[in-house]
Amino acid sequence: MVKLNKNLFKKKNVLIIFGVAFILAITLFKFTSGDSASDEVFTEIKPKKVDMTITVLSTGSVDPQNRLAITPTVAGRMETISVDEGDNVSKGQIIAWMSSTERAALIDAARASGKEAVAKWEELYKPTPIIAPIDGTIIVRNVEEGQTVTNSTEIFVMSDRLTVKAQVDETDIASVKLRDRSVIVLDAYPDKPIESYIDKIAYDATTVNSVTTYIVDVVPYEVPNFMRSGMTANITSYVEEKKGVLALPTDAIRAEGSEFYVLVKKDKNKSYEPENRIRKNISVGSSDGNMTEILSGINENDVVLMRSTDLSKRTQAKKAMFGPPSRKR
Repeated sequence: MVKLNKNLFKKKNVLIIFGVAFILAITLFKFTSGDSASDEVFTEIKPKKVDMTITVLSTGSVDPQNRLAITPTVAGRMETISVDEGDNVSKGQIIAWMSSTERAALIDAARASGKEAVAKWEELYKPTPIIAPIDGTIIVRNVEEGQTVTNSTEIFVMSDRLTVKAQVDETDIASVKLRDRSVIVLDAYPDKPIESYIDKIAYDATTVNSVTTYIVDVVPYEVPNFMRSGMTANITSYVEEKKGVLALPTDAIRAEGSEFYVLVKKDKNKSYEPENRIRKNISVGSSDGNMTEILSGINENDVVLMRSTDLSKRTQAKKAMFGPPSRKR
């Protein structure tokens, strides 16, 4: 009788299992990685003439264009206040009355003698008015009636108008111009765009974390009631309108170093095989993000191939090898 060597039998089983697993792994790798050219799919497009609106995007914060702090001329006590935050006032308008330290002491002493004494001193010693120095809006009120203040206390802060201080990248600053139409969208009110215009462009740059920007004042044509100092804003500035320019979808354009190029079909009646694809260098102009202006290199008769990767092939390969995934019940 022939006796089987159990250890030898086990080793053969292990080798067989390992071999099958190795073959499956190689097959799966071929299916899922494949040749990059075979996985590529293309969409045929042609350059066409379009109207383009060129915009510059920036962010900023709402700030008073001119912030003016009002301090009393003398130390004393606030007697009456006739304005509150958000009120619009005119230059020369009396917005509060205060007593100097001496007047406040006299009036308080007179109260011990009765109403007649108080009336007498109030007539002889008039309170000091607080006057609005400019036309504008009260944006901060720091005092209440009866509060004691010094001549360094900021009792009110005024703004002549609220603006957005936008930070425009140095690569875009050459595009923006005074009076360019802009739209402000506040983070707090994203569904309420505010029509605006560019009022001022800074001459001095600001550099933060190696990023150079210029402060641009964007002014609303009409400041809405919900706009508040300190709010975060996103600004779209419409810097140029171009009519009938030759353009391609931006995704169809490829870059290599400082050069731009596209893939063009050599023979329009043939397939997308590598030998029927040629590279053409192009010069580009303005872009609105979706479309990019073509200055030279191709024309309206060229068939450009916009390339992408067909991931469906890999999914189909996995399903073919392993079948659909089981569902948990």
